[in-house]
Parts: sequence; structure tokens; C-alpha cells
Amino acid sequence: MTALALARKWRPKTFTELLGQDHVVKALTHALDQGRLHHAWLFTGTRGVGKTTIARIMAKALNCTGADGKGQMTSKPCGKCQACTEIDAGRFVDYIEMDAASNRGVDEMVALLEKAAYAPSSARYKVYMIDEVHMLTSHAFNSMLKTLEEPPEHVKFILATTDPQKIPVTVLSRCLQFNLKQMPVPVIVEHLQAVLQSESVSTEVNALRVIAKAAQGSMRDALSLTDQAIAYAAGPVTEAAVRTMLGTIDDTYLIKILDALQAKDGKTLNDIAEEMGLGSMSFSLALQDLASLLHKIATAQLVPNSVLDDWPEA
Repeated sequence: MTALALARKWRPKTFTELLGQDHVVKALTHALDQGRLHHAWLFTGTRGVGKTTIARIMAKALNCTGADGKGQMTSKPCGKCQACTEIDAGRFVDYIEMDAASNRGVDEMVALLEKAAYAPSSARYKVYMIDEVHMLTSHAFNSMLKTLEEPPEHVKFILATTDPQKIPVTVLSRCLQFNLKQMPVPVIVEHLQAVLQSESVSTEVNALRVIAKAAQGSMRDALSLTDQAIAYAAGPVTEAAVRTMLGTIDDTYLIKILDALQAKDGKTLNDIAEEMGLGSMSFSLALQDLASLLHKIATAQLVPNSVLDDWPEA
């Protein structure tokens, strides 16, 4: 049997498992507990921060019937009833995910809205999740305005996008908007440690820090890179193996570059560049890391107590 990718295996299934989005979880759980539900939600944020995951948890929360089949709408879906298990398995007929990047025209939207008028097959609510909604054409957006403003009582819309600036104001005004934050490095590292411990994979904490930084706030990317690192290392996941895999440079290189720049030593800079080239290191990532280090130095000069734990040693 093929092993699941870590990003799929460790996808949160409840609000309590969702990391780094406390502000969104708090608002949604309160709304569910109090029965004060909007008809349309818009989740924005960069890739891999939980937009689709939250949509699926919301669909379960809206339609959960409890293990005994008699439960009500809840902020803590049971994960055992037909609705919960089928949504997790991706086969619940009343939860429909549509990729707007490949279904962006007015014809596709009209077809969706026509189906929305019909009552759910078995669920409490029919939930439509439209991913990358900013890719819809202007005509498609216009066709959904009326339904989005006054949908049937049995329908809920969940929209998700990485580019909310491209969504018309007329659509934004009809939705409750939540911006999902990028994951902080410490949160990613802590989660990766828990995942690898459960997977019985040995690792170095510094290796996970490198992965977390490379993920740029995306937990999904962090888990995908961890999968790649496990395969690459073929054993304990070490910092050296991860840096080689990603083409990133050690912080000591950054210090050497800054020292050479300060000394106006062109020969040393050239030698460092040649060494980086021989090691197949990424020059673009090196420039990003150098800019980040210079930012930290400038910040430390103005606010000395702001120096972080991951400050490189000279």
C-alpha cells in the first residue's frame, strides 16, 4: 500500500488541530456554537496555510450528526458520522469543491448555481467551496451576485483565494472575510518535530528550522519538504542534508560575505562565490538570507533586545 504524503496524512480534521489560525478558529467556533451563521465566507492567504482545510472542517461542523446520528450542528465535529467520514474521504455528495482556475467561465458558474437550488441529498446544508475564486471571469462573478446575497436556506458558500485584490468589491461585501496568517517558524518547527516523532524519524532541530524558513509560512510546503528530506537523507534528517537538498547556505557563509564586503575584499568574495557554485548552492536564496541577516543587524542596532534565538554566530 502506498504511503500517504505527510501533508495529506497530517491534514487537520478539527478546529483544535488547526495551527496558527487562532483568530479564525475563535470566530468560526463561536458562530457555530451560537448558531449565528453567515451564508458565505471568504478565506484569504498564501498557499498552504489552511484555506481548504478550514472549508472541509466547516462542512463537517455544519453537517455533523454525531456518532449516534442524532447530533446537531457543532464546532467539534465527531469525525465518525457519515457526513464527517465521507467529507474526509472526499466523497460527500453535498460538499462540492470547485477549482475556479479550471472552471472560471459563466457557463460553469450558472450550472453550479442551478444545482445549488436543489435541496441536499442527505445533509443539513449543501456546501460549495470555490477555490482560487479570483480566477473567475467578470461575467461569472456577476452571475453569482444574486445567489451569493440571498442563497437558499440550505446552501452555504465558502470561497478561497490567494489574491483577494482581484475579487470584485460586490462579491467581497457579500462575504465574511478571514485572512489566514503565514505560519511562524517556531510553530512549523514544533509541528514538524511532533510529526517526525510520530513517524519514528530521527532529525536535528536545526534541519527543521531550515525547512521551516524555506516553507515561507506554508505548513503544507513544510510537510512536503520534510517528505523530500526524509527520502533524500535515507536516514536521520540532518541540517547538512537539508541544506544540500535545498541549495541553501550555512550562516557562516553569510558572515564571511559581510566581513569581505566590509573589508572591500573582492578576491575573498569571488572565492566564496566559486565555492558556492561548486557546492550547487542557490545564489538567489543566498541573497534572500543575506537581506534577512542585514535586516536583523539593523534591527538589533536600533532595538538590542530584539535579537532572536536563531541569530547566527560569527
